[in-house]
Order: sequence, then structure tokens, then C-alpha cells
Amino acid sequence: MQNRRDFLRNAMFAGAACSAAGGLRAEAAANGPAGAPMLGFVCKPMETVRVGVVGLGARGVGMLSRVSKLPGVHVAAVCDIQDARIALAKNTLARQKQPEPKVYKGPEAFRALCDSGDVDVIYNSTPWQLHVPVALAAMNGGKHVFTEVTSAFTVEDCWKMVETAEKRKVHCMQLENCIYGEIEMLTFNLVRQGVLGEVVHAEGAYNHDGRHMANDLFPAYQYWRYDWYREHAGNPYPTHGLVPLCLTMDVNRGDRMDYIVSIDSKNAAFADFMAHGLRPGNPRKGQTLKVGDVNTSLIKTVGGKTIMLQHTVSVPRPYSRLQRVQGTRGIVADYPYRIALEGDGKYYYGTAAHSWWDAKRANEIREKYKHPLWKTIGELAKKMGGHGGMDYIQDARWSYCLRMGLPLDTSVYDLATTGCLCELTEKSATNRSRSLDVPDFTRGAWKTAPKMGLVDIDLAHFKV
Repeated sequence: MQNRRDFLRNAMFAGAACSAAGGLRAEAAANGPAGAPMLGFVCKPMETVRVGVVGLGARGVGMLSRVSKLPGVHVAAVCDIQDARIALAKNTLARQKQPEPKVYKGPEAFRALCDSGDVDVIYNSTPWQLHVPVALAAMNGGKHVFTEVTSAFTVEDCWKMVETAEKRKVHCMQLENCIYGEIEMLTFNLVRQGVLGEVVHAEGAYNHDGRHMANDLFPAYQYWRYDWYREHAGNPYPTHGLVPLCLTMDVNRGDRMDYIVSIDSKNAAFADFMAHGLRPGNPRKGQTLKVGDVNTSLIKTVGGKTIMLQHTVSVPRPYSRLQRVQGTRGIVADYPYRIALEGDGKYYYGTAAHSWWDAKRANEIREKYKHPLWKTIGELAKKMGGHGGMDYIQDARWSYCLRMGLPLDTSVYDLATTGCLCELTEKSATNRSRSLDVPDFTRGAWKTAPKMGLVDIDLAHFKV
């Protein structure tokens, strides 16, 4: 049965087919796969990538010291609502001996920046509630946009991101740094080399004790994440654990998510913390949250693979993204890194893998199948910092691709496919784990889209 959007979309395309001006459909035929013109999209190579940063919190200021050191990148403008954060950003760039950026200040100042001729790229590191408004303003202003996760939270907003990127012909990519984690990229390479056999199942998560978000040590405007948990159930932060798995499992590149079911645990740990872990006088003391202590979701792909996705920020639990990928010939996992292959790794069928390989053999695999990007700039990335180096590799890749005129590693369709799960997990979890279809934002182009290859950086064009 068609939903409202499908009906309107089909009607629009039917009308376009009868018109000389075919709209998005005609553009898709000329510039990319039918129905998904941003798959493989490239823009003219940029000699210098001029960046405007909107949102100068921890992520925004943190990226300045990395991005300002990248070849061919210039932070031309910054935007925030706080004088102190703007001053910190300017000082950070001054220490890097970078020119002083143009300043945009105020709740709506990002709109002027997005419409200006000062920048080519908007780096969107605002609170969650502003991700979509800033991204749409950037694209409508003709700017490429890179948006922190979660980049969009509803199915409707995900369609808006997709359709605006297609209409304006600009990149819209989520800043999912975990794609570039060493073990995530190792796993990707192991799958590409056939070491694990055929992938049948994977597990990812964002398991992180985040109860400190309710304390009273920060100004009220910094509680945007905690406020979201008060208003929403389900999984509001699916991408860290999921997006690397999607690339490894060829989601939107030969396979796609079919449907999802989700379940929330009760909220006991956060409730206990709110009652007993806050100082007297904290206005949040005794407040209740809709988010469960643990959300668990199961995803089935059209190709028959399964994914278990988990989220928790309110229990005393060490950080983990799980990152388990199960193939027909072995398994690899992280937190900590482990691997087990059938037999001795030479595919002796039927030889059970009853235990993880010892550290020596596991590390031999880790070195042998290290992803090319980590071989090329891994040591530099560790020195530059950012979550063990993956932040630096992420920024190095998108800036390199823009300068070289290459496709980005992920597209707006990946952003939408994973972002829409925020709404779907909430709806499923609050309706007895009802199964819900995941929209196909590529409109069928996933069937013929090429798989992601082993990307790298040519150091001849990357002199730091």
C-alpha cells in the first residue's frame, strides 16, 4: 500500500515524465542513478576549501585545530550565539597562525552565513535540534554541508535533506567519525578480502554512561541532549554503531534495510540518578525521562542479513560500540578487539571456532589487513588526535575528496537511512515493538549502486 509521500512522489514523477522539464527525474538520468542522483555525485575540484563552522561547542572548536592544519582548507567564518565561544574559536585559529575568520553571531546568524559568498562548505556542529534547519539553509544557499550526528531525526526531515541535496546539487554528508575507526576499517577490509566469508549478521551500539548530562555544572543552553531524552523514547543516536556496519554490509549499495523492530527497557537507572545523584537545588532533580535505560533494535535487510543495534546512556556501563560482524567463515569484534576464524584461517570447513584467537594471532590479522587509510595516515592521525585519530581521518577524507573532485565516502542517502531510525525505533518501542518498514531513500537505485571500495589518500596531493 502506498503512503502519502509515495503517492505524491509517484504522481510528481508521472507528471514530470510527460514534461520537457523533467525535474529531479531528468536530472537523475543525466547525473547519476535513476532516482538517486547524489549517488557517486562529484563537484568541480576545489583548490581551496573555504569552511564556515556553525556551532562552536566542544565538537565545533575541537575540529578547528584539526581542519585548519589540513592542506587546502581555510576556516573562513565561524558562527555561534556566545561571545566566549567565538573568542575561543578565534584564539584557536590564531594559535595555528591562521587568518582571523569572519564572525556571525546570533540565533539566526547561520542563515546569513549560508547565503554569503564567504564559504563553500558549512560544518554543522550545532545542537541536535538545529541540525536540519542549518543543513537546509546551507544547501539552499548553495553550500555543501557536513552535519554532526544525529543529522536528522524524523522520516519527513530525512526526505527534506535528500530532496534538497538533489535539487541544489550539493553534498550533504553526516559527520560519522566512527566509519574511520581502526577496527571498523579493519573489519571492512576483512569482509572485502573475503576473510569472514559471507556476512550474515552484525551488532553495533552506542553504550555510554551519560548521566552527567543531567547535572547543573553547565549553562541551560547546553542541556539540549538531556532535554531530548526527556521527550523521546527509542534510539536517538543510532549512527556510531550502525553506519560502519552499513558500509561493511553494503546497505544502499546492493542491499538495503527492509524493516526494524525496537524495544525499550524501563527507565530505572536514570530515574535513580535523578532522585539521588544530583545536588540539592538542581532543577532537574526528580524529573522523568521517556528514553529507556536500554533500547535494543533488530533490523532485517532485503538481502536477508540481520543487525542488532543498541543504545544506552543511563546505566553504569563502560563505553562500547560493540562492532561485531559475523560471517560464514569467522567473526570479528571490538571492545576489546577479538577475532576467530574457521580452522586456522585457511577455511577448513567444519572446524569449530570455540574460542577467540590468542592476542598474537589476532594482532597478526590486525596488521596484515589494516585498512589502506590507516596505513597511509594512521600515525599522523593519532598525533593530530580526535577520538584516537578517526576524527582527523574523517576530515582529511572529505577535504581531500572535495579538492580532488572525488565522490564522498557516504551520501545524503546514508544520512537519511540511518537518521530515520530515530523516529522508527521510537514508534516501534512505544507500540509493542511493532515492525516498521524502513523507507528506500534511493528509490530503487541501491540495486545497482556499486559497493564502496578501499579508499585512500594520495600523499602527493596531501602535504601537511
